[in-house]
Amino acid sequence: MKAKVLIVGSALVTSLCFWSGCATGPSARASITRAPFGVTRDGQPVEVFTLRNANGVEARIINYGGTVLSLKVPDRNGQFGDVVLGFDTLAEYEQKSPYFGCLIGRYGNRIAGGRFTLNGVTYQLATNDGPNHLHGGIKGFDKRVWKVERAEVTPQGPQLVLSYLSPDGEEGYPGNLHVTATYTLTKDNGLRLDYRATTDKDTIVNLTQHSYFNLAGHGDILGHVVYLNADRFTPVDATLIPTGELRPVEGTPFDFRKPTAIGARIQQDDEQLRYGRGYDHNWVINKKPGELALHARVVEPTTGRVLEVLSTEPGLQFYSGNFLDGTLKGKYGQVYAHRSGFCMEPQHFPDSPNKPHFPSVVLKPGQEYRNTIIYRFSVQK
Repeated sequence: MKAKVLIVGSALVTSLCFWSGCATGPSARASITRAPFGVTRDGQPVEVFTLRNANGVEARIINYGGTVLSLKVPDRNGQFGDVVLGFDTLAEYEQKSPYFGCLIGRYGNRIAGGRFTLNGVTYQLATNDGPNHLHGGIKGFDKRVWKVERAEVTPQGPQLVLSYLSPDGEEGYPGNLHVTATYTLTKDNGLRLDYRATTDKDTIVNLTQHSYFNLAGHGDILGHVVYLNADRFTPVDATLIPTGELRPVEGTPFDFRKPTAIGARIQQDDEQLRYGRGYDHNWVINKKPGELALHARVVEPTTGRVLEVLSTEPGLQFYSGNFLDGTLKGKYGQVYAHRSGFCMEPQHFPDSPNKPHFPSVVLKPGQEYRNTIIYRFSVQK
């Protein structure tokens, strides 16, 4: 097997067979490689980074939106498969992506009326989701080309560090916000994302990650069995804005404290399910503020693949792919039909700037925003 040696950032990295297309599988060493992935409509070059740990788990990430293109993990028989939805080309991500695999900011999820007040000043944001603001606006962090700060193999695993400076007034938000996003493919088969952010003016921040998962690799996700570490959720109105209530999950289709298939109750006659067209809600995670804790565990019975979601965030948006409708054609020629992927988005609660009793999303000069999200994979025999 012929090795190709690359300089990646400041690190000397040996790449084994990524460029000749060999099969994914266990390897003696971790590696990271980079290659061109295209040019944006406004002329900015984009690169793809392939992170691979010693177990053969592989993540491909582009610096356009910090997007996870693919994530290959083994099933119970040791067969590797791609467990995230996505596209083959940069143009498709620019033109039609429903937030496949990307970083979300400045504010993940919805803000009512696209409006919030901070220090007596009212800020008007874009209303890009009916009457509300969604996922940072017209051109959020998912549609920006991030600067590559570092790409190297570390003792923790192959690591990619991206940064972005969001200028004061971008998409209507106050303050120059400097963000770094560090991806690490860990030895225990976790894709770890560490966010850091600072500002020079009081602002709001709520960053998350928006991969669509299908642990079987194809078909619908209704047979995936979900556990959520939450006694309460935040019910919404007809436009998917939280009412402000923290409602117990007991006796509702939102009780996943015992592992339950996604499809088991998704068609029940429930007002909240009608509003979301299924699950598209925030759960209040049972944890201490700032603690890194388990949010969710998902098992796909036919392959045995298991996904654990851990985070320091207080909430988790679980979305069951309700707006996928068969009009998108993605990787490997797949057509993404209704509920062919699900999202687990650790975050602060939707519309927190307008709900003073929700955990605060205000970031002030001199403070550092910190957020860790881990998607960890294993198998169940």
